[in-house]
Amino acid sequence: MQNKLFNHIPLAVLDLAPVLEGSTPEQSFKNSVDLAQNVEKFGFNRYWLAEHHNMPGIASSATSVLIGHIAGATNEMRVGSGGVMLPNHASLVIAEQFGTLETLYPRRIDLGLGRAPGTDQATAYALRRTLNQRVEDFPMQVEELEDYFAGTAGVHSVPGEGLDIPIWLLGSSGFSAQLSSQKGLPFSFASHFAPDNTIAALNLYRENFKPSDTLAEPYAMIGVNVIAADTNEEAKYLATTQQQQLLSIRRGKPEKLQPPIKDTNEAWTETEKAVVEQSANSPYTLIGDKETVRQGLKELLEETGADEMIINSQIYDHKARVRSYEIVGELME
Repeated sequence: MQNKLFNHIPLAVLDLAPVLEGSTPEQSFKNSVDLAQNVEKFGFNRYWLAEHHNMPGIASSATSVLIGHIAGATNEMRVGSGGVMLPNHASLVIAEQFGTLETLYPRRIDLGLGRAPGTDQATAYALRRTLNQRVEDFPMQVEELEDYFAGTAGVHSVPGEGLDIPIWLLGSSGFSAQLSSQKGLPFSFASHFAPDNTIAALNLYRENFKPSDTLAEPYAMIGVNVIAADTNEEAKYLATTQQQQLLSIRRGKPEKLQPPIKDTNEAWTETEKAVVEQSANSPYTLIGDKETVRQGLKELLEETGADEMIINSQIYDHKARVRSYEIVGELME
C-alpha cells in the first residue's frame, strides 16, 4: 500500500501496546498486530513501539521482540522503536538486535533512541544491575552504536555490521535536539507529553544542524495525541481513558488502561481536573471529529513546520482506536 500524505507530509503511528483493564498482554499484542495491519492499509508511513518498564498498562517492554512481531505481520510499512532507552542496554546488544531485525526485514527498520530510563529508579537498577551507566553517557553510547554498524568498533556486531539502519534521536528537552543536530540525525520530539518545550527544541535542532552522510537537511518529527471519532461528543468520551492514564501516572500509581467514564467529577479532584483540562487544551492533543482533527493537525503543521507527525491514540475500545486512525487516514491523500 502506497504511503499517503497529509498536507504534503507523512503521518506515523506510536503504539504503547496498551494493556486494557480486564485484559492481558497477550490480547494487547493481538490488538497491536490488527492495528498495524489496518494503519498500513490507511497509508501511514511508519509504526513505532516504545520501551517502558514496570508499567501495568504498557506491554512493549521487550521492544525489539515486538518490532519483529509487527514487521512480520505487515508488508511494507516501516517499523521501529520510539524509542529504545539506550542507557538500559549495552550498545552492542542493541546493534545485534536491530541488525537482526534489519536482516529479517530489509529497509523497513527504524532505530529511535531515548536517553531516559523509561521507568523508576528501582526498575532501572533491575534492568542494568548497576546505575553506573548514566544518562550523561548517552552521546558516547550513540557513538558506540554507530561504530558497531560501521564496523569500526573493534568488536563485531553480527548481524548489524555494514547495515544501513536509520538512527533517530528522541527527546522531550533540548539535549537530544542539540545532539541530533550535531550528528546530522533525524529528530523526534515528544510534544505529545512535553508541549511547552516543542518550538524551542525544534529551533535548536534546525539552527544548529550539521549535514551528515545520513541527512543533508534537518528532519523533525513531532508527537501528537489524537482521539478521533465520528462526533465530537464521542471523542470527548473516549478521551477520558487517556485522561485517567495521565492522572494515574501523576499519582504515582500507574495502572492498566481504563474504560472511558461519563461522570468525570467522580474520578478526580478539582486540582486533578485542572491538570486534565490543561492537557486536553494542549494544541498537541486533538480530541474531536474529522474536521476538528484536520484543523488541529493543519495548525500544528503551520506552527512547527514538522516534516512528519507521529500519532498516539490511547483509546480503550480496540475498534474505536482503529476507527480513530481510520479517520486520520481519511485526511491523507
